[in-house]
Amino acid sequence: MGRKKVVFVCVHNSCRSQIAETLGRHLAGDVFESYSAGTEVKPQINQDAVRLMKEMYGIDMEADGQYSKLISDIPETDIAISMGCNVGCPFMGREFDDNWGLEDPTGKPDKEFRAVIWEIEKKISELKTELGSF
Repeated sequence: MGRKKVVFVCVHNSCRSQIAETLGRHLAGDVFESYSAGTEVKPQINQDAVRLMKEMYGIDMEADGQYSKLISDIPETDIAISMGCNVGCPFMGREFDDNWGLEDPTGKPDKEFRAVIWEIEKKISELKTELGSF
């Protein structure tokens, strides 16, 4: 059986979901495929996310070809995870398998932004362990 396909969803697909897709690819790509999407798109990924991912992990999200995508732009996935529905959960035609309940760090100080990134890393590791045990 092939790797599960996991989509990380938030409204604009520009920050939390992009970070989750990136960390999923880099930290758990041997266990699951990572995608991200939203119900709206932004012209570019959150630049604080791009900068901090470079500083913290040496990963250039933009050079990796990541961009803001609509839910209709990704393949059908096995698992759908909401990043947090504090602004209204996007509708994607199915129930979410999990809601990580993460605050949007956009516009917040680096310390708070980094805390969200570390929480995403922790949740990616937990998901990798869970899916790797099947």
